[in-house]
Amino acid sequence: MKLYIAEKPSLGRAIAAALPKPHKSQKGYIELGNGDVVSWCIGHILEQADPEVYNDDFKKWRMDHLPIIPEQWQLTPKAQTRSQLTVLRKLVKSASEIIHAGDPDREGQLLVDEVIDFLKVSKTKKQQVKRLLISDLNLPAVKRSLNALKSNQDFMPLSISALARSRADWLYGINLTRAYTLQGQKAGFNGVLSVGRVQTPLLGLVVEKDRQIAHFIPHDYFDVYADIITPAGEKFIAKWQPSDACAPYMDDNKKIINKALAENVVGRIAAKPAKVALVTEQDKKQFAALPYNLSSLQIDAAKQFSMNAKLVLDVCQALYEKHKLITYPRSDSRYLPVEHHQQASSIIKILADSNNKYAEFAKGADCSIKSKTWNNSKVSAHHAIIPTEKSTNNIALNSFEINIYQLIVRQYLAQFYPPYCYQQTQVELDIAQGKFTVNAKVPQQLGWKVMFQSRKTQNNLSSNSEQDALSEQILPKLTQGETLHCEQGLIAEKVTQAPKAYNDATLLSAMTGIARFVQNTEIKKILKGTDGLGTEATRAGIIDLLFKRGFLQRIGKNITATDIGTSLINALPKMATTPDMTAQWEATLTDISERKSNYQNFITPLTATLKSMVAEAGQQSFDQLPKIPFKRKAKRKPRFKKAG
Repeated sequence: MKLYIAEKPSLGRAIAAALPKPHKSQKGYIELGNGDVVSWCIGHILEQADPEVYNDDFKKWRMDHLPIIPEQWQLTPKAQTRSQLTVLRKLVKSASEIIHAGDPDREGQLLVDEVIDFLKVSKTKKQQVKRLLISDLNLPAVKRSLNALKSNQDFMPLSISALARSRADWLYGINLTRAYTLQGQKAGFNGVLSVGRVQTPLLGLVVEKDRQIAHFIPHDYFDVYADIITPAGEKFIAKWQPSDACAPYMDDNKKIINKALAENVVGRIAAKPAKVALVTEQDKKQFAALPYNLSSLQIDAAKQFSMNAKLVLDVCQALYEKHKLITYPRSDSRYLPVEHHQQASSIIKILADSNNKYAEFAKGADCSIKSKTWNNSKVSAHHAIIPTEKSTNNIALNSFEINIYQLIVRQYLAQFYPPYCYQQTQVELDIAQGKFTVNAKVPQQLGWKVMFQSRKTQNNLSSNSEQDALSEQILPKLTQGETLHCEQGLIAEKVTQAPKAYNDATLLSAMTGIARFVQNTEIKKILKGTDGLGTEATRAGIIDLLFKRGFLQRIGKNITATDIGTSLINALPKMATTPDMTAQWEATLTDISERKSNYQNFITPLTATLKSMVAEAGQQSFDQLPKIPFKRKAKRKPRFKKAG
């Protein structure tokens, strides 16, 4: 008997649908027509044992117990899914072959592997376990995956990486949360000071941004522009570029802060000739952005629809599991396997025949175009999120599902459109010995941008985005050496702006681009353009957790730290509040999954670091935390029944 173990019931049912009928549904599994069985986990049905499982004394939180480092790690069944583990225990015992069908990522690999280990499957049977990788729950895709089983042994490094992450998070979270909570209690704070290797640095990023905003001092600065007219009467605007001689009158960002200087320039250039000193014209191409991974989708959804990360993930799960309209959503890849290009014509035809907003654009897509997204070397356990070979016709989607699905469709269709082509023109003018420049783009071919067009920015200096307004000017044909006329100079009086508070999009962007916040240059080099803070599957949950624990709050669209969140970061040592260490963890975990490192190289130095951090916690002052007195339990008043 072959036993297929899926990560969750929905995946189990999708697998069963592609296997021999008739089916017989049992409690916790499905019997197939050929005698094989499909069963499932319900997410993680095992969890790291609590400290008191190792030693009953650990029930009481005490500094002299720390750090708690298990010698023999133990897993315990989750109470709410214990019955499903019992089902799997019986099935595993009678199975002649096991097919691992966890989700195609680090956690999905560990989730089923740890069940196989916990149920003490023999070494021989374990080595024969096959791996089924499914990222699309539609019947044709599942059948293709069933015909492409791999050896589960090939994915052991992925499992070891997830195991190392799981144990490290337990060690870090349990020990430091207990250490700092105990210190907080000494200072009169009656609450749990939760510390985690991802949540705390993320909170630290928000606190630091709040601090920058609070300490920001605005000041005035002045930009100077010239109204230019050609002999043929064509007009455009150029911007003054101060010379090095103006340095004493500029701030650190090279903005002019002396109004008299700006007024002097305006007076000098009025009604003066403007000589064209330099003209540079370049034909340029811009290719469409790659299809989405989860983080890039969450960022765009936050920008366009103000959807938070958890909501986007929940919507994606519904589109994947319930509606089967998209591929596996918890992906960190923006690339597709080369062989996937063969399915493009089928997907595009379904999109063209659907009632989707982008049906017309699907009709204009060119399936012969192969963008750089098709790259096997960039695809590991999973690929980019794309539409499946299923139509939305006759499927009732809510507004959130429609918005997310349409984003995914648009990004996929963009791969089958030509590049956006434009002419980049840079002009340098000499007016009264001052340098003025203008940089303009002239579209030649919209290409994929035809699907991304928005309202044009008006060509004026009061535009929301002045730089866009200037770059979108239609420049006349200019020749180096010709003389134009400056009608007048203009001063734009401005005020420096404080850094913007985080919102859903920028906080996710900070997590995915964590390298720019890392202090260590070597770690920065490793992380640039690769790892981030947390994983695609965990980022939304981590942000949500910080809100639930009262460390973060929303003020409109802005995300800021609460007083308790700020006080916690101020009380913790810098090592616990910056991304350096956790970013290094992610880099090492990736190395483990790619066979470039191993479990011991990760855990051994971590335990040494923990010992020093626990010792440091004992010396830390938590006096600045708000004082929350211990609440005494009120004595119950005796109840008396009424007579009669």
